[in-house]
Amino acid sequence: MSEKAQIDPDTQAFYQTRAREWAAAFPYEYSKFLDPFLARLEPGALILDLGCGDARDAARMESKGFRVDATDGTPAMAALAEEKLGRPARVMQFGELAAENQYDGIWAHASIHHQPLAGLADVLARVEHALKPGGIFFANFKLGIGEHRDDFGRLYNFQPREDLMALYEARDWEIIEALDYQDGGMDKVLRPWIALTVRKTAE
Repeated sequence: MSEKAQIDPDTQAFYQTRAREWAAAFPYEYSKFLDPFLARLEPGALILDLGCGDARDAARMESKGFRVDATDGTPAMAALAEEKLGRPARVMQFGELAAENQYDGIWAHASIHHQPLAGLADVLARVEHALKPGGIFFANFKLGIGEHRDDFGRLYNFQPREDLMALYEARDWEIIEALDYQDGGMDKVLRPWIALTVRKTAE
């Protein structure tokens, strides 16, 4: 049985104290993966933004007519999201996700890769349970070998591609896209990433 998801205190401290600095470091309007994700959903679908950051993606979702539950594990980030959306965003850590068959889509852009490895399987199980049958889930991860902290002290669950895929294949969903690419981050280090989109098996 996998360990329960727990937030890494140093990673949370970074986002709590440097939320605006983080947001300013990424000038793009919204993720390049977002519109293809939204295209897989029905109009007006309910989406959980899991680790919404400053809510730039959530704002795009709402502008396209989707209903959005914007959540972040760090209060300072949720406050930035509230500024962007003009309404409250929920403070919720990954291990607090307890919904059952509630969401048409779950969006986790550059968020779950901060989950310590010991609780990653638990996060994926919670996501699966929270999705409605046929629901769509997107998440992207930095690939590598083992947990590692960047120059800002943030923890990443770097994994070999095959190990991450094995975790995904253990869940009750169909992998509909696995996109390998190179990208940087706030630390400007170019690394291999993978963007995974799955559909929960319909009952």
